[in-house]
Amino acid sequence: MRLSRLLPLVASFTVLLGLVIWLINSLYRLYANIAWYAPPLLANLLLFLLIVLLAMLIAAFGYYAMQFWQSQNKPRRRKIQPKVPEAKTEAAAETLRAVRKQVKQIQDEVTRQALLSRSREIEANLARGNLQVVVFGTGSAGKTSLVNALMGRMVGQVNAPMGTTEVGETYNLKLKGLEREILITDTPGILEAGVAGTEREQLARQLATEADLLLFVVDNDLRKSEYEPLRALAEIGKRSILVLNKTDLYIEQDKEKILARLRERVRGFISMSDVVAIAANPKPVKLENGNLFTAEPDVMPLIRRLAIVLRAEGDDLMADNILLQSQRLGEEARKLIDAQRRRQADKVVERFQWIGAGVIAVTPLPVVDLLATAAVNAQMVVEIGKIYGCDLNMERGRELALSLGKTLASLGIVKGAIELLSTALQLNLATYLVGKAIQGVTAAYLTRIAGKSFIEYFRHDQDWGDGGITEVVQRQFQLNRKDEFVKVFVQQAIAKVVQPLANNAPELEENEELEQEEQEEEIELQPEYVQDDWLNPSPHRDDW
Repeated sequence: MRLSRLLPLVASFTVLLGLVIWLINSLYRLYANIAWYAPPLLANLLLFLLIVLLAMLIAAFGYYAMQFWQSQNKPRRRKIQPKVPEAKTEAAAETLRAVRKQVKQIQDEVTRQALLSRSREIEANLARGNLQVVVFGTGSAGKTSLVNALMGRMVGQVNAPMGTTEVGETYNLKLKGLEREILITDTPGILEAGVAGTEREQLARQLATEADLLLFVVDNDLRKSEYEPLRALAEIGKRSILVLNKTDLYIEQDKEKILARLRERVRGFISMSDVVAIAANPKPVKLENGNLFTAEPDVMPLIRRLAIVLRAEGDDLMADNILLQSQRLGEEARKLIDAQRRRQADKVVERFQWIGAGVIAVTPLPVVDLLATAAVNAQMVVEIGKIYGCDLNMERGRELALSLGKTLASLGIVKGAIELLSTALQLNLATYLVGKAIQGVTAAYLTRIAGKSFIEYFRHDQDWGDGGITEVVQRQFQLNRKDEFVKVFVQQAIAKVVQPLANNAPELEENEELEQEEQEEEIELQPEYVQDDWLNPSPHRDDW
């Protein structure tokens, strides 16, 4: 215990001890006087009551002295850091665990490491518990001046042309009554010209999506180009305060009109109390005597609003943002994995479409309707399923292939494909080649539609969707009948199917001629009566 606190306690104890001695002496004289004039029993009773009262006073003094001693020597409790709401924290942690499992499936090493790094950053932010406040807006709206005023010291260049802040710069800010540390980030301006301006804007938008709280700075009424990003950020769950800066340039009446228009424009996603007016860096004013006067920055309306919002909603804002960031990271990982799987599945479809085309071109089908079934290969279905984590056996692959083949035939897509490709081939090939190539090319085309349909089926966890298999197949047919695609497809078909077929045509014709000559020779070697047995009477007619 400190000496400054011990001395008053000793002095108080000394005074109290003197008072007790004086009280005992007074009680003794009182008892002697009563015992002299009154019966002994009454004197003893009075003495007993006085002794009990004195004991109670001493006990009370001892109790409060002990409490005081314990309070002075009791170790101070550490300040308990505020906790993020547990439900949202657990949801974010679970999402991050799922992201790590997904990331393991990404083949690109650079992309995989980048996603893992971002997941670790989100976990670190959750552990630190800092509030992220991002200053966002157009170039030269006064964002850096606002940060300067909030910090109370110069942290960036002001009065500079558009595009001063080229990277996000973060500073520490502390508000009274708020346990969490505030990290305030000044971002590059949006809507800047040139390639460099576009790149800085992308960085600013990325920082804005990672904010717990957004300060959107304007210096006049909202333009459409400013409104759209502000609304988009609100739609993904960003809490925003709209800050009208440079109010020193307006008279009071004009300032109120601008504030009214701003509140009207953002009604529905920003509350009226979250639209505040400030003057972060007032312009010098020339006085009558010729001297220049510069007013102090007026940012107290924003500081008061910041304090109210962060004290009341800080924990929830941080929890919501952490959950949002983890969900967005998970969605990005899913998109990357989906794109990777689609590339792999497209390669499978392309391989099988030309395999089927070659087989059918050499051995044309006698019935066109069978082309729908022949165009769908069960092995292709099985391989696409494996890419999407679905292990199918060949029997199940044949069932799915047959079902989709029937759908192709019933929708008239087979006939439509033949007509479409016949027209395209006639523009690129001689007439005698079109007839030989049409079934093979059409088989490749139908295999492509079938494969693309199965990709959609497996992408959606083996579900054809509300419209069923019919809607999926029709949509793929419409996507693959566009003129641009058909032109490219026909050129590929000519190279992979028609040209090999044309090169083998002389050999095929020679084989057909040899087969015909062999048949004729066999006919000549047969007996004459066999050739014309209707004219010659049978030598065994009487045998009947």
